[in-house]
Amino acid sequence: QVQLVESGGGLVQAGGSLRLSCAASGSTLSINAMGWYRQAPGKQRELVATITSGGSTNVAFSVKGRFTISRDNAKNTVYLQMNSLKPEDTAVYYCNADILKPYNTHYMNYWGQGTQVTVSS
Repeated sequence: QVQLVESGGGLVQAGGSLRLSCAASGSTLSINAMGWYRQAPGKQRELVATITSGGSTNVAFSVKGRFTISRDNAKNTVYLQMNSLKPEDTAVYYCNADILKPYNTHYMNYWGQGTQVTVSS
């Protein structure tokens, strides 16, 4: 069974930094794109950043220049370095990945359980 487990969330003051981690466990033959999404209370889930297996990145306009996504393929882990945090960054952050399992022919999409990030003003 494939699982994505996030960590690194917490409470931080505006202007501070946090680094989120997401590790994929289980039988993962190949992991394509990985990314981070976030959802504030009462709001729609939105894309934060993505990274391909080759390391190509894309970030949302709202966090461009402040957040950096990276990955360690040997550890099946994706990171989100968040700097210059703002109160509007407060949300539950979810890890997402497209994963190919052994004996399967199609990638499947998986979500982590989420980690809370709270930025105080």
